[in-house]
Amino acid sequence: DVAYLRSVLPSTTDDAFFEYLATLDASEVTVTAIPEGSVVFPRVPFLQVKGPLLVVQLLETTLLCLVNYASLVATNAARFRLLAGPDVKLLEMGLRRAQGPDGALSASKYSYIGGFDGTSNILAGKLYGIPVRGTIAHSFIMSFRCLEEVQPRELPPRAGGDPVDLAGLAVSWLQRVCDLLQTPPGKANQGELAAFVSYAVTFPCDFQGLLDTYCVKRSGLPNFCAVALALHQLGYQAIGVRLDSGDLAKQSKEIRAVFRACGAHFQVPWFGTIPIAVSNDISEQSLEEFRREGSEIDMIGIGTNLVTCPLQPSLGCVYKLVEVNGSPCLKLTEDEEKMTIPGVKAVYRLYDAAGHPFMDLMALEEEPLPSAGQELGIRVLGRLEESAKVTPSTVEPLHRTYFRDGQVCEPLPSLPEVRTHAQASLSRLSPAHRRLHEPQPYPV
Repeated sequence: DVAYLRSVLPSTTDDAFFEYLATLDASEVTVTAIPEGSVVFPRVPFLQVKGPLLVVQLLETTLLCLVNYASLVATNAARFRLLAGPDVKLLEMGLRRAQGPDGALSASKYSYIGGFDGTSNILAGKLYGIPVRGTIAHSFIMSFRCLEEVQPRELPPRAGGDPVDLAGLAVSWLQRVCDLLQTPPGKANQGELAAFVSYAVTFPCDFQGLLDTYCVKRSGLPNFCAVALALHQLGYQAIGVRLDSGDLAKQSKEIRAVFRACGAHFQVPWFGTIPIAVSNDISEQSLEEFRREGSEIDMIGIGTNLVTCPLQPSLGCVYKLVEVNGSPCLKLTEDEEKMTIPGVKAVYRLYDAAGHPFMDLMALEEEPLPSAGQELGIRVLGRLEESAKVTPSTVEPLHRTYFRDGQVCEPLPSLPEVRTHAQASLSRLSPAHRRLHEPQPYPV
């Protein structure tokens, strides 16, 4: 590394500089941070690095690279979770649209922290233990033309016994389903039925259907119901369907009505509760429309609008010098938001009597620790000419020391622990601060 730097830096660079680089270590660096998964507000320093100036300056780009995209994706995922509500399952499926394989892996990891339930990225499941989920592809269904292509086609009953021709059983059920739905059996695509049967023979305990390859009402839905009922006759239970086009909310309600009708008519109680999943360029606006129109959607797969963060493609975290050799540093600029706040700071979160955080307080490190019930004189960023007084019911110091003397000195949480902490942090916010449209500004 030093040899490479010699080749690209000016030839007049002092040899002592390269000799110094060869001896670099992190033993004099201390890092304090707000715990991963915490809600952090603008202008609050969530990471603080102390050490020799050259060493801490060399860390700038790496640290910002590590936290910017991670925080952005986790925040974006949290917004989707807040819009979807606690009961709908959210699946990250953005691998094909992400900014390269590393971006995709990061998106899988940090969308899980933000509140998603699983990922279609198998490598993320292997590396991080994130639950992996997937569905049938249109290409799988389109690769079949007729039932004669299904091999094998026999399936033994779940309770044991002689194998049964599942394809023949599904054909007989298709006639009964079409009679109930008053749709011609001839309109159901035979290649689609073959694909469903082939999948069901291979995964009888995990059968699912993608309904919109040809026509949901005339083909996908009756074909799925026929195979699902044939499986039920053999003791198995289908696990769900997916829609990938059209008016998803409206179709989900129509599909639910058909499931309930089949369940009642054929005396299969669980049939009416088969989970319905949707995908197709889902955005925040899509989730708002689902809520406004009402739907029967149980699971949502989100890709492009999750991993590329189109509403805000980058997060502007910055790394600024605030003190050198005990002397505070201040960057002056005409743009008040870009002015730095000098001095080494301690950060506290102030809670009201209802348990909601209502303000983050920055104080100089040497100032006395604020306490619950104590009246505090404060100035709010953006309104520095005004002074005010607040009395918190609870005070929480936010910074913890994670690295000192060359060693990690705080146990690092597992990914599920970070995810749990993130959801708890969000839940403690008051509804006025948590709403996504015109939220009440959170004072710092």
